[in-house]
Amino acid sequence: MFKFDVSNELMCIAKGNGRFYAKKGAMVAFKGNFRFEKLILGPSNGGGIGKALLGYAQRALTGEQMPIMVVEGSGEVYLAQNAYHVDVISIDPGDSISVESENLLAFSEQLEYKVKFIGSGVLSQKGLFITYLENRTNQVQDIAIITDGNPLVLEGPCCVDPDALVAWTGREPYPKVAELSWKTFIGQTSGESYHLEFVESGQIVIIQPSERLSGLGTNSTPNNRIHSGGVRLGID
Repeated sequence: MFKFDVSNELMCIAKGNGRFYAKKGAMVAFKGNFRFEKLILGPSNGGGIGKALLGYAQRALTGEQMPIMVVEGSGEVYLAQNAYHVDVISIDPGDSISVESENLLAFSEQLEYKVKFIGSGVLSQKGLFITYLENRTNQVQDIAIITDGNPLVLEGPCCVDPDALVAWTGREPYPKVAELSWKTFIGQTSGESYHLEFVESGQIVIIQPSERLSGLGTNSTPNNRIHSGGVRLGID
């Protein structure tokens, strides 16, 4: 089993033995003996080739097509991408997390991996689907995420810009659209007409201090930043 840690805010260190999944091409160094292989169909989580084929088809059709590689061996692997900020999230048994595929750097082989329909993603470039990871084991499992800048961890209820959203726990957000006014028709709006509303008290919402260029082109930028070397998801 591998455990993930953060080094210098910009790298994930995976230590242990066995297998885990990572974004293809994310390896920058390693110590020990490892094999890196592109995963064509995607993780099956014990469901066989049928489940792997179904997962591949879902990702291809929905745009949640993260290029994945299998990392297998023992020792230490260093992972990074474009000097993005790295955080490790520990998922307790029975818990789950929804995360944008482009923000997912690596995850435990033991996590249930699938594409999930959410319906509210219509407000952003990412569409109606999200990558969903669930811990059905009796041990804590890790994932590593990347963000464009230091992430901000909010606690619901809250509203966020869909193009700054990285990940969340709990129920899916609801779309929230500002009321139309005369300013809408002359191009004098604030640029903040679309939001995602998380209504569940205590749910964790992670955003980044930048917005996807491929999104709606809104202008909000978080004013507060935190440095989080790790986040623990679970009910105490």
